[in-house]
Amino acid sequence: MARSSDPERVDPLRIDRSTKTLRELALEKLRAAILRLVFLPGQRLVERDLCERLGVSRSVVREVLRHLEAEGLVETVPHQGPIVARFDAARVEQIYEIRALLEAMAARACADQATTSGAAERLSRAIDDIEKAFDGGDPPAILEATTAFYAELFSSAGKTVAWDIVKSLNARINHLRSMTISSVNRRYASIPEMRRIQQAIAAEDPDEADRASRAHVETAARLALEFLRDAEPPDSGTGAT
Repeated sequence: MARSSDPERVDPLRIDRSTKTLRELALEKLRAAILRLVFLPGQRLVERDLCERLGVSRSVVREVLRHLEAEGLVETVPHQGPIVARFDAARVEQIYEIRALLEAMAARACADQATTSGAAERLSRAIDDIEKAFDGGDPPAILEATTAFYAELFSSAGKTVAWDIVKSLNARINHLRSMTISSVNRRYASIPEMRRIQQAIAAEDPDEADRASRAHVETAARLALEFLRDAEPPDSGTGAT
């Protein structure tokens, strides 16, 4: 791919030096690029190209790719090398099954102790932040604000071990989330769905909090599966991971 010779043009992947290590900066940049769908699922990640674009050494790029592979954002294909991780329907369904179980548990527990914890107010503010990010058309901010909402939900519920499990899946969850938030009118469904969860917690109604949380995850799962189905080439079969 041709590179612009304009000295004023800076590649958005290129990193600035700071107190963080080059590896940390490169990891943040490449992870964000994958979550923003700059690199699409199945796309090759060529070390030489990444070295040039990030402005770091090949050893740094290799460390970053290994880290992203551990997160589930990158996979290595024999005779091809690293690519952006692809999802098949079975794996997506499993991820959303785990989300539904853990988030519903957290929402139920949060509703049980909403009066003393002040969770409802904090969750309402977190949803406001998500809505502002949607209004600004800023996908990375949407992902960040959404993660903050769930961090608050699990923290207020006292489900720290469950949140550790969710965090271990967060890169893959956000990869899927980055696809669903690009769906037409997703904000007009997701915000009311999350408000429903928050309102059930405010009303101290564990059953409704559970139902609202499960319904929200079911909608996200359906959108992710539809995205994968529509993106799959007609002759690709069932796909691979």
